[in-house]
Amino acid sequence: MSTIIISLLIFGVLIIVHEFGHFSVAKLIGVKVEEFAVGMGPKIVAFQKGETLYTLRALPLGGFCSMLGEDQKSDDERSLNNKSRLERAAVFAAGSIMNIILAIILLSIVLYFIGIPTTIIDEVQKEYPAYQAGIQPGDKIISINNQKIKTYNEIQEIINNNKNKALNITIQRNNKTKNIMVTPKYDKNLDRYRIGISPGYERSVTRAVISSFEESIFLTKSILEVLGQLLIGKGNLNNLTGPVGVIAVVNETAKIGILPVLLLTSQISLNLGIFNLLPIPALDGSRLLFLIIEVLRGKPLSPEKEGLFHFVGLMLLMVFAIFIAYRDVVRFF
Repeated sequence: MSTIIISLLIFGVLIIVHEFGHFSVAKLIGVKVEEFAVGMGPKIVAFQKGETLYTLRALPLGGFCSMLGEDQKSDDERSLNNKSRLERAAVFAAGSIMNIILAIILLSIVLYFIGIPTTIIDEVQKEYPAYQAGIQPGDKIISINNQKIKTYNEIQEIINNNKNKALNITIQRNNKTKNIMVTPKYDKNLDRYRIGISPGYERSVTRAVISSFEESIFLTKSILEVLGQLLIGKGNLNNLTGPVGVIAVVNETAKIGILPVLLLTSQISLNLGIFNLLPIPALDGSRLLFLIIEVLRGKPLSPEKEGLFHFVGLMLLMVFAIFIAYRDVVRFF
């Protein structure tokens, strides 16, 4: 039961943040927001505040921000379809941008509390080349193969790129520099090459924020690579997980502690933000695509036809979601 509650909280936060992005920008540019909904399906709770109806719905699988002139033509000056292309683009993109911002904030919190890996060595493992070459705890790695080192990730990247090639590592020890030759060794357990060092960690707000940006960019590239592979038919559907699968993952993650849960929430939020920007019918990315088509045509498509396109796309998306949910039940339960 606690797992379901945590999962609902995660979904709820991500949906509210996403829809609030649309809501806030729409309000900012003067668009009339008719309904702000968390969840889908029948209404559970509803109340009117000003011109907007706020609702909580039965199925915690999404939400929406219904705006005047979103899927139908309106002559009202506060209608979305009467706003400029740039303003409409800002409204459509705002939800995903809010999810990406949330991902960076949560990841920054996690990285601050677990600490940022530094270039100062904390541990040297005896069975690996670094120990045999004379590297010691407390040594600071200055450069590798004459390439200056600023972060620990750069050390790992160079080792991965060179594998079993000898590396010229420049270290600083007692305010003196020293060059040491080290050849990475293959680790069967981790399936990668290593020299056998572990970094020291420091807590730094600045470094945590910078590292969260770097990690988010790396994860975004990975997400797009996976989606690209699926698009050309070379991907694996096992890489896709729906809400049911997320609940199973939350169940395991919650056993470890709050920081892993925050990390998982960050990753889900980033995935949600990127996925919604894809030109898939019913998603924000398809609305941005229609704006690009409008620019190329010099005039907008019929709001009714666009609305029908998004409705059909939503139905297909729901069928796909049911398929993923069924597969997740079989896979995790």
